[in-house]
Amino acid sequence: MSKLRVASFTISIDGFGAGPHQSLENPLGIGGSALHQWALTTRTFQKHLFGTAGGQTGIDDDFAARGFDNVGTWILGRNMFGPIRGPWPDDKWKGWWGDDPVYHVPVFVLTNFPREPLVMKGGTTFYFVTEGIDVALQRARKAANGKDVRLGGGVATLRQYIQAGLVDEMHFVIAPVLLGAGERPFDGLNLPGLGYKCTQHVATENATHFVLSR
Repeated sequence: MSKLRVASFTISIDGFGAGPHQSLENPLGIGGSALHQWALTTRTFQKHLFGTAGGQTGIDDDFAARGFDNVGTWILGRNMFGPIRGPWPDDKWKGWWGDDPVYHVPVFVLTNFPREPLVMKGGTTFYFVTEGIDVALQRARKAANGKDVRLGGGVATLRQYIQAGLVDEMHFVIAPVLLGAGERPFDGLNLPGLGYKCTQHVATENATHFVLSR
């Protein structure tokens, strides 16, 4: 059966998954971009983000690559799609990623405000779901055709799905960074009570990876 997975979601040593004051200039919040330095040099992220060959291999790249294996669709919170709040003023904003986004599969965006599907290059179509997390997951699973659904975030969206007991597996990464403020993915969650246990943990020079499974 299709799984709902979190992959390569990075948090700081002090537990923040995004910095404070997210904006167009700082989509991950102030200081948030430092979380992902471990990933940007890997061969997987060089390929998916920049369309270039090369990059580092090894444990970090192995985990990054696993995050894209068998993924048929994604789910994103509204803030992961863009900085606009409230009703959509128009259809000009098309995401952070240019004309050819990194996903290359259908992406279901949680929002309170309707918007027509947005077809992009490379196989990515953004569908805007106003009926909540359960409906978004149902639609994503149907579109995935038996493959897994990757839950991309942000922090509040992760917390909703985890609290509802809908996430099957989570790969988190601890980056050697202190943010001091921002959003914490585990606030208010009793992970053992929800049935999760750590099934893998590996440290590298740049990060510490751990997998939580049920």
